[in-house]
Amino acid sequence: MARTSGSHSEITGPRLRAVAQRLFAQHGYAAVSMRQIAAEVGVQAGALYNYIPDKQGLLVDLMTAHLTGLLAAWEDEPKGAGPLAQLESFTRFHIRYHLERPDAVFIAYMELRNLEPGNFAEVEALRKRYEKVLEDILRAGQAAGVFALPDSKLATLALIAMLTGVTTWYRDEGRLSRERVGDVYWAMVRQSVGA
Repeated sequence: MARTSGSHSEITGPRLRAVAQRLFAQHGYAAVSMRQIAAEVGVQAGALYNYIPDKQGLLVDLMTAHLTGLLAAWEDEPKGAGPLAQLESFTRFHIRYHLERPDAVFIAYMELRNLEPGNFAEVEALRKRYEKVLEDILRAGQAAGVFALPDSKLATLALIAMLTGVTTWYRDEGRLSRERVGDVYWAMVRQSVGA
């Protein structure tokens, strides 16, 4: 299929993803049509299929891009020595990374229900890889006697939910800076693991 006159793949592809991400976050995946996305991108609806296979493929692409970016960024993050330092690094990293991407975070968590089974498995595998990072830190802390936890898996899920929740209420113009939010959340995380 020929590209729409005047479109440029290096511009249109990223613009398509940015527009879809914003619309999915604002209105929900099910409520957004491909025609609506195309209109905002400035192309014919049929031209979108030069960049994506279908709407489901677009959703999966957005989710996997967010999660693979998250995992890659964590790999590059300084971790510190020992479980306590690693937990603090994880806490501050998670908040910082997610506050920069509230729409991507919303989609990655709230639109799981709209994934077809095979796509759900792909996205869930990436989510589990990230959860395992935190669970490994918590288990190491338990083994070293640094953390007192009744269940490391449950603690992992609870901490990630708490940390991710900051994207729903935080505003840059609010009373707390991002750094201060990180300090307060770190204190709460540390208390919650008994350190």
